[in-house]
Amino acid sequence: MRKIPVTTPYFTDEEAEEVKKVLDSGWVAQGPTVAKFEEAIASHEGVANGVATTSCTTALHLAMVASGLGAGMDAIAPAFTFVATENAIVMAGATPVMADIHQETFNIDVDHVKRIIENDYDKKDGKLINKKTGNVLWGIVPVHEFGLCCDINEINKIAKENGLKVIEDAACALGAMVDGVHEGAFGNPACVSFHPRKSITTGEGGMVLTDDEKLAKRMKELRTHGSTVSADARDKGHGFLLPEHNEAGYNYRMTDIQAGVGMAQVKKLDDIIETKRKRAAIYNKLIAEKLPEFITPLEPEGYFHTYQSYVCMLNIEKLGIEDIAAGGKYRNELLQKLEDIGIATRQGTHAVHMLGYYRNRFGYKPEDYSNAYACDHLSITLPLYMQMTDDDQEYVVDTIRKVIDER
Repeated sequence: MRKIPVTTPYFTDEEAEEVKKVLDSGWVAQGPTVAKFEEAIASHEGVANGVATTSCTTALHLAMVASGLGAGMDAIAPAFTFVATENAIVMAGATPVMADIHQETFNIDVDHVKRIIENDYDKKDGKLINKKTGNVLWGIVPVHEFGLCCDINEINKIAKENGLKVIEDAACALGAMVDGVHEGAFGNPACVSFHPRKSITTGEGGMVLTDDEKLAKRMKELRTHGSTVSADARDKGHGFLLPEHNEAGYNYRMTDIQAGVGMAQVKKLDDIIETKRKRAAIYNKLIAEKLPEFITPLEPEGYFHTYQSYVCMLNIEKLGIEDIAAGGKYRNELLQKLEDIGIATRQGTHAVHMLGYYRNRFGYKPEDYSNAYACDHLSITLPLYMQMTDDDQEYVVDTIRKVIDER
């Protein structure tokens, strides 16, 4: 059976060489290699500081806590995203307030954000107070989904007008841009992921990117149990005494072993993105020619999509399917048949308001966020990775065509 994975990391001998350097040094916990990796990623994105963490989830949580999010506060986030976005808000002790998305971009609908603020909050003493709960609206956590930046300039404008904070969930979007500006350089902390499904990987790992020196310093302390001195700084002198701890922190430290992998990976980042963009263009052409039942991803003018994932939508009208629920059932059957053949695919991501914890805690119904609901049911991630060939892509599209025709 011919096997096509949905994605696979791109490694060469360089990763092993970098890891060997770390192992030979004897310093395998967070140390000098993490610092180099932080500098390399921040420099690539045009940002002053990188703060490496164990995952993008912990990066989000760290940035939120360091920026003042906590109990009695709300944060607006998209309803269609990986659950980690809302989970991080809950981890900070706050309440996620969901906004719908645009089906064409999979990104947060800024008009819905405005309506939430206008309809659900009263302004009092310069703060926005939730009419039902009394919570203070702290800010917005927009997501740059699948490698495409959201309308971050408009989000920033809304935030400025209402005195809100913004933290960008850029888990999928390392290297993404709007008008030549990278994610992380829009004036907000931005959190990226190095999970194996992302463009480059450290196995697990994340990073907060920020130009705010004070915030970066506080996050570096919080990620190390609230320590006022880093381990590598202690190693340079007077390391026999433990540092001061002025607040309770976390253990969110990336290891130098992971950062060694990252140092080799970051050198490949531009080539990986360029190759993925070329392969996305090939998919666009093949799908236009052979699969009218698929809607290809949108890249608006001025935006630079990195295609961390290549996510399409089923066109249920072209398939003669009457509603989204039936479309979702057919989507699942299609993906199962492809898996049986050996082609791995995935749902784009999920509608968080339909997941058990959020459904049960907040009483959400599927129709509460209609576009998120549609994308949850109709999105399809096609295989895309550095090592893929033209023949692989033709095989994927031709096989889908065959499976649909056998319906």
